[in-house]
Amino acid sequence: MSDNTCERRTFLKRAGLMALAATGAVRIPESHAEEPVPWSSGTDLPKLKAPANSCDCHMHIYDAHFPADPGATLRPADALVDDYRRLQKRIGTTRNVVVTPSTYGTDNRVTLDAMAKFGATARGVVVVNADVTDTELKRLADLGVRGIRFNLVQAGATTVEMMEPLSTRVNALGWHVQIHMLGDQIVKIEDLLSKLPSPIVFDHMGRIPHPAGTDHPAFGVIRKLIDKGRTWIKLSGAYQDTKVGPPSYADTSGVAQAYVKAAPERMVWASDWPHPTQKENEKANDAVLFDLLTEWAQNEVTRQRILVQNPATLYGFSK
Repeated sequence: MSDNTCERRTFLKRAGLMALAATGAVRIPESHAEEPVPWSSGTDLPKLKAPANSCDCHMHIYDAHFPADPGATLRPADALVDDYRRLQKRIGTTRNVVVTPSTYGTDNRVTLDAMAKFGATARGVVVVNADVTDTELKRLADLGVRGIRFNLVQAGATTVEMMEPLSTRVNALGWHVQIHMLGDQIVKIEDLLSKLPSPIVFDHMGRIPHPAGTDHPAFGVIRKLIDKGRTWIKLSGAYQDTKVGPPSYADTSGVAQAYVKAAPERMVWASDWPHPTQKENEKANDAVLFDLLTEWAQNEVTRQRILVQNPATLYGFSK
């Protein structure tokens, strides 16, 4: 057999392998995998092929050029725009929502800087308090901000008392209120949540505790809000409250499946990169996290809705 024949067979074999990998039929061997992504374990590609214009609806940028808030409890190392672009290359998403993390308090410069670098494919969710002016809110809207976040888990910059007045103000801009609270905290403010005039978006599936899962009162509170028609869920943070852990995250997956079954039209997916609540040597595998969506939404049409159409509606991406 000639050297040319051997080379041709090797080329055809590799080409066939890559074609099968693109369909999800086989996994690419490690030698053909993507390069490592900062703050993400593994290098394998997900089995799920992301549809065009898929959106990661919750990720953060950390940059030491911007000072941390003196009261911040989470202070991760830098996780920059170019680092995140490597994650996009790995999982196949092209749109993203930059969320101001608790590290920066109400200083949104790190988020606005990242949005400018990402360009038209990015939107933002910021953190403000009652002192924010209408002029500033209008400026933020013009820059692509579409919501404000209340983080009562890593608390400090915002309070429950700010929710209703700020919800009223941002509702006039067509924004939503994004809430990061533990399930037990959500139950305690059920009456307040039912009165908020703006749409509500719950971070990380509402932080439902396990093993209670869908039997926990917080799931019932959130379901009632979903049924009212203006509440959205971020299918993210599978590792946040799991007792089972990777790769199945079976307990968290049960909650995600219940949400998707209830209202697929108001679900969005998110990575939560760079996974700031996890230890540096225990970061989640983002390929595994992305592939969970095939368990949570087993219909391709539903996944398309969660990854593309729903984010376009919630965050105002052009068609």
